[in-house]
Amino acid sequence: MLMQSELFPMAKKNVCDDIDKILADRNSLGVRIERELWTSRQRQGHSLHEVSYRACFKSQLPQFFIQRLTKTGDRVYDPFSGRGTTVVEAALMGRRVVANDINPISAIFSKPRISPPLLHDIAQRLDAIDVSTNPITDDGDPDLSPFYHLDTERELRSLREYLLHRRMDRTEDRVDRWLRMVATNRLTGHSPGFFSIYTLPPNQAITSERQRGINARLAQIPPYREIKGIILKKSKQLLRDLSVIDSRQMANLEEDAVFLTGRAQETCDRIPSHSVALTVTSPPFLDVVQYAEDNWLRCWFNHIDVNKIGMAMSTSRSVDIWAEDMRQTLQELYRVTRVGGHVAFEVGEVRGGKIKLDEVIEPLGESVGFVVKAVLINAQTFTKTSNIWGVSNNRKGTNTNRIVLFRKE
Repeated sequence: MLMQSELFPMAKKNVCDDIDKILADRNSLGVRIERELWTSRQRQGHSLHEVSYRACFKSQLPQFFIQRLTKTGDRVYDPFSGRGTTVVEAALMGRRVVANDINPISAIFSKPRISPPLLHDIAQRLDAIDVSTNPITDDGDPDLSPFYHLDTERELRSLREYLLHRRMDRTEDRVDRWLRMVATNRLTGHSPGFFSIYTLPPNQAITSERQRGINARLAQIPPYREIKGIILKKSKQLLRDLSVIDSRQMANLEEDAVFLTGRAQETCDRIPSHSVALTVTSPPFLDVVQYAEDNWLRCWFNHIDVNKIGMAMSTSRSVDIWAEDMRQTLQELYRVTRVGGHVAFEVGEVRGGKIKLDEVIEPLGESVGFVVKAVLINAQTFTKTSNIWGVSNNRKGTNTNRIVLFRKE
């Protein structure tokens, strides 16, 4: 259990007490608390969360609300699931899970970590797969030579075809899904723990042409990287904090778990009405991040049409268009939320801090029937990765976590 001092290491104890009182008091509505609530010095989350994905929040955020607003067996939902932080944390805490994202890569990353296999089974499966059988041909695929050594590319293509055949034959199991997830996560990065030569952080895949430029600038040639060894090493890291008992308990959640791919506004009959105890989510913020462009290599590996996904993942370039999308999402969340249930809607600041999205979200939630329980605003300092993208604190990008907590009466 996460103690208050761990979640709010820089906050005074009376602030933590105030938050707990607000959450417990049904008559306390519309309270705003603004200060540094969590920092980069907070303790690390569970090792299962260590999967790179652009624009994701820390696991301590959903944990805080799951711990206080749900009990074991309750259903927790994230309509903009991303890497699956909310649902993985919920599964670790014994809650049933529902996840949705318009990007199919989301389910590839999150579903295997709801019911992770044992390391022994992963190692056995890797030993049984022949990754030396797929020759490199001119088949219309993108040029991968700037990223991978020739032998690494052969192994990668062999694993890709193995996973495709398992899926088409309907023999894919939880170990195969785990291998797919880890391999997708290890495609490119900036350390020897990835299949590729040094490139940008693993939450973005640049073009082959741009990678050639990096290689020329750094005078680097892709070295051989043995993919089985990298997958096994990353698996050990992800499973580091997971006990055998935890693994067995989480496996019981797999049959009931729901993973959807589509628009958050259109889940319809796929999620029963009044069935969700808590939603913790963070939607895309206007045109800050281009998700489809970052995922072209992940889509190639998983035989996904990146152009089709890119067309579906429209970007709202105005506050009015974004607000209407969010109103429809909140309307759907109101339908699926049970009476007394909550929605923790995490947004931020965009356009150089001029637009504070919590001020947009609050009236939208009220318009569909929710009441505003509280608004928690956490001032933050950018991480190293944020600065890589040319984002400076208090100048561009998302400068604060702004969580609007709604309740359904």
